[in-house]
Amino acid sequence: MGKVESNKQQKEDSLLNTAFHLFTTKGLSKTSIAEISEKAGMAKGTFYLYFKDKYDIRNKLISHKSSQIFLNAAEAMKQEQIENFEDRIIFLCDHIINQLSENQILLNFISKNLSWGIFKEALTTNIQKEDIDFKEVYYKILKESGIEFRDPEVMLFLIVELVSSTCYSTILYKEPISIEELKPDLYQVIRSIIENHKKKKSEVQDGTTT
Repeated sequence: MGKVESNKQQKEDSLLNTAFHLFTTKGLSKTSIAEISEKAGMAKGTFYLYFKDKYDIRNKLISHKSSQIFLNAAEAMKQEQIENFEDRIIFLCDHIINQLSENQILLNFISKNLSWGIFKEALTTNIQKEDIDFKEVYYKILKESGIEFRDPEVMLFLIVELVSSTCYSTILYKEPISIEELKPDLYQVIRSIIENHKKKKSEVQDGTTT
């Protein structure tokens, strides 16, 4: 990376890090672009060279932070050499849940601001070079499983919604039970979702998805 590109990356990193700190301490509504820029040590106009508005930087923060979480989980899964598809998805979910349990500030930020549209962008948008395209990883796992699924994106949506909605209260407030107590039931439901989306032999043979 050349000096100019390196300087640009440093400025973008500074804006992202500053925005994350302000969003998680003051909240999105009470944080202004002027404050983000000032705390990052640059002019307000510089902000607009990298982001359209504070909602754009919020979405990119979710994308970047989510990518880091997925990358850690994917790298850990590689070391375990898990072959079974359901076990691989459960491992990824478990690793992600454990990371969020250890970083509750990040969990709170993501949970408050996450929507499926933002999450889909997070799956496929690399904010930094080291970020991971999780959708690509997901479809690679699907292909390696040798199993054909109905509506794999719907299956992913259901798993993401299930994990995100249950984790928030169980991790932050231990309601109705702790996350460790919930995990067996949670993972059983995820296995059921996966099983329900497997194509039957008749569907595979005639190419239908009914």
